Amino acid sequence: MEALFNWLNGIIWSNALIALCLGAGLWFTLRTRVMQVRGFAEMCRLTVTGQKSDAGVSSFQALAISMAGRMGIGNIAGVATAIAYGGPGAVFWMWVMGFLGASTSYIECTLAQIYKEKDAEGRYRGGPAYYIEKAMGLKWYAVTFAVATVIATGLLLPGVQANAIADSASNVLCGAGACEAVGGAGALKLWIGLGVAAVLALIIFGGIKRIATFAEIVVPFMALAFILMAVTVMIVNAGKVPAMFADIFSSAFGAHAAFGAIIGQAIAWGVKRGIYANEAGQGTGPHAAAAAEVSHPAKQGYVQAFAIYFDTMLVCTSTAFLLLSTGMYNTFRTVTENGKDTLVAIVSGVPGLQPSEGAQFTQAAVESVLPGWGAGFVALALFFFAFTTIMAYYYMAETNLTYLAGVKKTHPLATLLLRLGIVGMVVFGAYHNAAMAWTLGDIGVGLMAWLNVVAILILQKPALIALRDYERQKKLGVDPVFDPEALGIRNAHFWKKQA
Repeated sequence: MEALFNWLNGIIWSNALIALCLGAGLWFTLRTRVMQVRGFAEMCRLTVTGQKSDAGVSSFQALAISMAGRMGIGNIAGVATAIAYGGPGAVFWMWVMGFLGASTSYIECTLAQIYKEKDAEGRYRGGPAYYIEKAMGLKWYAVTFAVATVIATGLLLPGVQANAIADSASNVLCGAGACEAVGGAGALKLWIGLGVAAVLALIIFGGIKRIATFAEIVVPFMALAFILMAVTVMIVNAGKVPAMFADIFSSAFGAHAAFGAIIGQAIAWGVKRGIYANEAGQGTGPHAAAAAEVSHPAKQGYVQAFAIYFDTMLVCTSTAFLLLSTGMYNTFRTVTENGKDTLVAIVSGVPGLQPSEGAQFTQAAVESVLPGWGAGFVALALFFFAFTTIMAYYYMAETNLTYLAGVKKTHPLATLLLRLGIVGMVVFGAYHNAAMAWTLGDIGVGLMAWLNVVAILILQKPALIALRDYERQKKLGVDPVFDPEALGIRNAHFWKKQA
């Protein structure tokens, strides 16, 4: 079974998907006239403005929900895994993906706002399934995305996050003798999984409002605390920072003596983990974007473009700098002998750790500077990162379940099964091995990315029209409002009623 999943993952995450994501980001950057640079001030302003309503959440709450989904273990463990397979150069390609991904996020999240609607309970719903059906007219394609997303966010991806929580927590607790007390590391991970599942159930059974409230309180706090930790470590290791930057840029282009041979891995893993961390193009961010109460769709496009910057340029970069400035990372190259792939270490900053044990690299990095409590801090940070991501995954799965229900209210049994399923996968993921959890997570991310990126490349025009309309109204000095009929945008039924 593991071999089958690895084979499937290899097909999904072929060079074609890497090229598609990079190419789409570059194309949208050109088509929006580099809006992620021109509109940076507007991104920041819109992030902290706006009101919530009975039907929708505020712009900041929508940002917090989407950031909850983006800021998971990809920001801590995923960065370490990218460096393990691609060397320091992978960090540069993560930055490239973050910069280009900001424009991709604008397109998909603006489309989600344009084609959002109210569900049977009067709440805003939207996302790729909604804009694929309304703008493309391909119901089967929309249903395919919805089903893939329910499976990915409801079953495959939560296990990755739960596994990282259990690994990092057991790494700390076993050192304090907790493993012996409960019957071994496996038993401890199971108890951790059960505890996380119980807390998750308390929140997701409260619906989107409870999720939004929890996210807007926890997400900013946990992100800033982690960034401050990274800054502290870099100050302590200030003398090593110039060499760190030199390694990043030289190895990104194959000029580094040790890492030059793995430039292909640097690009592939930098892009792959960049997408996994910031989720630009994956189709997850649009679900939260559609829930926002705004007067113009482009407003959430701007806000969600800012989310990519924050996630990649600040949080992911913080992890990368933690690892590289302390030297607490391993990098491997793949050697094939007799038809079998073997990992050979190029750098062994933390001997014995494998790429799938990414969180432990970050723990070792902080522990090397702040011994005695660094590993515990990372475990706590990773818990909040991963837990809020699982919470956001539930919202995405629920939204697609709502789409599949159509005009009817989602059957209570279907909602209950989804909630029980995601809670069960948290327990399963916490107990199962990390390599399998990552493989299943990659499959889920890859399927959604393929379906969504192809769709937004076809459907980009309404989002570009909305951008020009927003900028035109801003120049007139008014708060932009959206009238789809005046702009020639069809099937934007919610906005047609508002106009």
